[in-house]
Amino acid sequence: MRDVRLVLVGLGNLGRRFCEVVAERNDRLGHRYGLRLVLVGAADSRGAAYAPGGLDFQAVADLKAAAGTVADYPQVGRHGWDALALVESAEADVLLEASPVNLEQGAEPGLGCIRAAMRKGMHVVTPNKGPLVVAFQELHDLAKANGVALRYDGTVAGGLPALNVGCRDLRGARVAAIEAVPNLVTGYVMDMLAEGIAWQDATARARSEGVLEADASWDLDGWDAAAKLVILANAVLGANARLEDVERTGIAGLAPATLQAARAAGSRYRLLARAVPGPEGGYKLSVAPTALDSEHPLGRLGRKQMGVVYTTDIYGTITMIIDEPSPIPSASTMLRDLLDIYVDDTSTLVS
Repeated sequence: MRDVRLVLVGLGNLGRRFCEVVAERNDRLGHRYGLRLVLVGAADSRGAAYAPGGLDFQAVADLKAAAGTVADYPQVGRHGWDALALVESAEADVLLEASPVNLEQGAEPGLGCIRAAMRKGMHVVTPNKGPLVVAFQELHDLAKANGVALRYDGTVAGGLPALNVGCRDLRGARVAAIEAVPNLVTGYVMDMLAEGIAWQDATARARSEGVLEADASWDLDGWDAAAKLVILANAVLGANARLEDVERTGIAGLAPATLQAARAAGSRYRLLARAVPGPEGGYKLSVAPTALDSEHPLGRLGRKQMGVVYTTDIYGTITMIIDEPSPIPSASTMLRDLLDIYVDDTSTLVS
């Protein structure tokens, strides 16, 4: 049995649910893969806890579910201990970086924690889009220089393995275009508007279900979809794209009557992210609400579904769709990425 020591930064929707998932199946991971995941440290916005022998995954999840802080973990919790200090002092194999996206402040604290972890020789797994948008090539170079893995499949389209497929399974192909609906909540809100629900009620319902960010503009103005498109373009297309390269239109300006007319005509609106060949080489990146008919591969997405379409020259057109009624699939991408680092035999699945 091999112990894999983890430090988890961020205990919101994803971090807490990751702890719940591992608490439920850590024994099975040991049986199937010979791995035991050990949470030696965890940090949230109010403090941290560190125990070389391991924190209890379920106890950490329970603290957060009760609106508490990991700083209250008995004996080893400490208020005011920030995430970077924990990463710099902890002895661990992997950093799981799941703090909130914070592009206005340079993707911190996530970016700083990732840099510090790599310099210590720790692998990094993150569903946090911010560091990959701000410093995509730098982080890949840093991982290579320090001989560590960088995995971030959860940064795009929740639990959908869009990056894994694009980067691994499309090797050898020319990807002519990417079309994606990588943001769940905008489709959810637009469907409710098309059904006659008022904007305030639709967004309130989305927030109550935990699918709308505290800063609603991140989702509704298209920033989230644009960030995910940048990561897709850089990872799959080698585009060297930045957030400012994306032509971005959010959904706030859409009239409900427009959405209702599209529904009556057999179409539905989705916030579509596209990377297509540009007129002068390279790729043109855009995010905009788009009416998709039933013939489009993404035209039948439900209100809590996301999808990605890859158009290639030798592998055909590949469409992937995920139904994500809860944050569990997004949180579980961290487990998937961990197993990708440590497990060679990909034919063995956890039942």
